Amino acid sequence: MKISEILKNEDITISMEVFPPKSNANYDDVEAAVKEIAKLKPSFISCTYGAGGGTSDNTVKISKTIKDLGVTSMAHLTCISSTKDKVESQIKKIKENNIENILALRGDIPKDMEFPMDNHFRYASDLINEIKTIYPEACIGGACYPEKHPEALNKDADIKNIKKKVDAGCEFLTTQMFFDNSVYYNYLYRLREAGINVPVIAGIMPVTSKRQMERSIELSGCIVPPRFKALVDKFGDNPEAMTNAGIVYACDQIIDLLANGIKNIHIYTMNKPDVSREIYTILRGII
Repeated sequence: MKISEILKNEDITISMEVFPPKSNANYDDVEAAVKEIAKLKPSFISCTYGAGGGTSDNTVKISKTIKDLGVTSMAHLTCISSTKDKVESQIKKIKENNIENILALRGDIPKDMEFPMDNHFRYASDLINEIKTIYPEACIGGACYPEKHPEALNKDADIKNIKKKVDAGCEFLTTQMFFDNSVYYNYLYRLREAGINVPVIAGIMPVTSKRQMERSIELSGCIVPPRFKALVDKFGDNPEAMTNAGIVYACDQIIDLLANGIKNIHIYTMNKPDVSREIYTILRGII
C-alpha cells in the first residue's frame, strides 16, 4: 500500500524505522529484530540505506521481508554516495520487488569525496526526478530537519530546499528526530506559511543510553532541552533506568503531539523490538 494513501486516513499512524546490518554476517540478527517489530503491526516500516553501497544491498531485501510479513514497507535511497548507474539499478530493484514506497535522500557526503561529481546526483530533488522517470508509480517521501539541515545557510534557505523536493514530487515528509515538541510545531507553521502542505510525520527517537544521545546530537545537530539533559545526567550511568526513562520521555512527546492534533508519528527503533513493544504497550489505550 502507498504511504500517501495511509496518511490520507483520519486515523493515528505509528510507523517505525529499522536499519540493515553493518555486515552480512549480522543479517539474521537484524531480520529477527525486524520480524519482532513487524508483529506490532505499525502503519509502515521503513528501512535505511547503507552508505556507499555495502549493506545498502540489504535494504531492498529487508523491505521485501517487511512486505511479506503483511506490513507496508518503505525503502530508503540515498544518492550522493552512489553513482547514477548504482542509483538507477537500485530503483529498478525496488520496483522489481514491488516495494511501492521510497524515501528519497541526498545522504551524507563521504569525507573522501570531492563534491560535486558529474556521475552523482547532487540533491534529493534530483533523485526524486530520477525515481519519477524510472518508477513513476512509486510513492516518494522526503526528509526534513525541524531545526534546519546542518548544511543549510539559514532556515529560509532550508525551507526553499524542502519546497524543491515537494515540487519535484515528494508526497510526504518525515522529520529528523527532535526532543522539544515546540521546535516541531514552529517548523510545521513555517512549512505551511511557505505553501508546503504535504503531511509531515513527526520523527521520535527513544534514547536509551548516554552514548546514543551523544551520537544523535553529533549526527543531527538537534537541540537537547534542559529537561532531557537532566534526565541523561541523572540516569545515564544506569542502563536499565536510562532505558526506562528514555521510553517514558518518548511516550510523553508522542502523547503531547497527539493531544495537539498531530496524528502521524515515526519511531526510530534502532532495531530494538523490546523498546518498540514497550512504547506500544504504554500508548495502547491512546492509539
